Amino acid sequence: MKGYITKSAAAASDEVFAFKATAEVRTFSQIIGHIADSNYMICSAAAEEKSPSGGDIEKTKTTKADLSKALAESFAYCDKVFAGMTDATGAKTVKFMMSGDMAKLSILSFNTAHDWEHYGNLVTYMRLNKMVPPSSQGGMDR
Repeated sequence: MKGYITKSAAAASDEVFAFKATAEVRTFSQIIGHIADSNYMICSAAAEEKSPSGGDIEKTKTTKADLSKALAESFAYCDKVFAGMTDATGAKTVKFMMSGDMAKLSILSFNTAHDWEHYGNLVTYMRLNKMVPPSSQGGMDR
């Protein structure tokens, strides 16, 4: 997921970053910001840490450079949490959002599913802008 989303952000022009499919939905840039915010929020829950982000990337970062940097930093934070997880620590349950107690590995699995969900949004936006998303470019080194 990290590769697909990061490559999508890198390939999108400033015009695509400002694009939204309809008035009711997020812009491409807001989706990137939302993914970064969510990575911090979800992975910090699994780590039992306070989120290192204020949860306002989507609302405060507007440039491609700032959003790409925030996205990369959020993935680096999650990478650290994933790398530090063991079977034993992953089985420990912690409070997670409104779902109550959840195993830490389940929280990380939710993060991956959430990233896939929003990659689907990015794919749609890319297709609407005549772009080929990274997952459709062929090859195995994504």
